[in-house]
Amino acid sequence: MGSIHAYETAGGKRYRVQYRTPEHDLTGKRGFRTKRDAELFLASVEVAKARGEFVDARASRSTISVLGSEWLANQHHLKPSSLRPVEIAWRLHVEPKWGSRRVGEIRHSEVQNWVTAFTKGDGKPRSATTVLRAYGVLAGILDTAVLDRRIPSNPARGVNLPRKLKGKHKYLSHTQVDLLAENAKRHRIMVLFLAYTGLRWGEATALRVRDVDLVRRRVEVHENAVEVSGTIHVGTPKTGEARSVPIPPFLVPLLATTTASKAPSQLLFGDGDSYLHQPDRRRGWYVSAIARSQADDGTFPRVTIHDLRHTAASLAISAGANVKSVQRMLGHSSAAMTLDTYADLFDDDLDAVAIAMDTARARATLAAH
Repeated sequence: MGSIHAYETAGGKRYRVQYRTPEHDLTGKRGFRTKRDAELFLASVEVAKARGEFVDARASRSTISVLGSEWLANQHHLKPSSLRPVEIAWRLHVEPKWGSRRVGEIRHSEVQNWVTAFTKGDGKPRSATTVLRAYGVLAGILDTAVLDRRIPSNPARGVNLPRKLKGKHKYLSHTQVDLLAENAKRHRIMVLFLAYTGLRWGEATALRVRDVDLVRRRVEVHENAVEVSGTIHVGTPKTGEARSVPIPPFLVPLLATTTASKAPSQLLFGDGDSYLHQPDRRRGWYVSAIARSQADDGTFPRVTIHDLRHTAASLAISAGANVKSVQRMLGHSSAAMTLDTYADLFDDDLDAVAIAMDTARARATLAAH
């Protein structure tokens, strides 16, 4: 238990409370006008300590700048491609606004006002992704402050946030894939490979010759070469799990030419020794191939390299592949994720359900009569 001591001031008698924190540090609070007020405060401290809810007022004086730097240093579990945008959000948006603020001073309404103003921008609304990422950094720092018992609750939780709208996927037909591949010239095999296996760019460029079994028509995906600020980082696939992906038979002879002159340990694509960088988005071979394809076909859509992954899903589903097979091919964590991502590709299934129900009803009605 703590103790209460009276002392004299120019304004009269006051009371000081002394107590120990859960870490056994001696601290206190002074200025109580009555002994009862001091007793109530001391009682609340002891109850909070017993419940594990004690908050040290001294700890709440730490600034977001200090706590944020510590929080960011502990995000080592993130892949480089995920960590980079978090670091940018902290440096550009969170630290300039909140860095000097003491964690115990931040109020829920302040966070809400910031999110609202940040979303609107300076006459040019920011994307929901940018806002949610910056908000997530601040909220994460404050979550840690709660766990460290610097503050009793997180003032960032429960604010109204912008909704992240899903963009409509773009898919290529078989004919359009062939056109793009031809216009990609020496990168023809790469375009066909991405469009018919659904691998991410980093997964494809991380493949080695030994990962490709042309007899079984399988590709073993267990690495991902991601480019971050011009540097390629090699790690596990996005989900962290390896997977086996089927190769359409028509790709086998094309891949055989790619592997013919390379050792098993060499990279499948490129010169075999250096990881391929993504083509320049303004002047690279891919945008040139898109431009040539659009010149040949006025209906050809402007698709990104990642859209070739979506195309693979579309072509697989239209060919009759079930959701579980598509999930395994793409490396999604669950079939529910595949359904959520490509819900627009299953409209025909909904039509089939309606027709099947109608047929069943007709049969039941006929049998009843």
